[in-house]
Amino acid sequence: MKTVSAQWDAAILVCRKCSKKVGGGFGAEGKTSLAKALRARGNGKRGRKADRGVIETGCLKLCPKNAVVAINASRPRNWLIVPRNADLGEVAEKLGF
Repeated sequence: MKTVSAQWDAAILVCRKCSKKVGGGFGAEGKTSLAKALRARGNGKRGRKADRGVIETGCLKLCPKNAVVAINASRPRNWLIVPRNADLGEVAEKLGF
């Protein structure tokens, strides 16, 4: 078996189905998905070379209205419900990002 290292300080899981239902709602113009907006706050690198990983998952079975579910993988007990147009700085802080 072979292992590959990643330079991630954190891994954030974002519900893809919630993101699709909201249809963007984040970023400067409110048209960016939560996952893309969080990735943009990183060091500019992609994949395992990024400083933080943002992974879109399948449905997390919570399905809030006009919001997206996000989880910091190192704190799986605390799920964050992020409403559309939420302040990304506050979201990143609550996720430990």
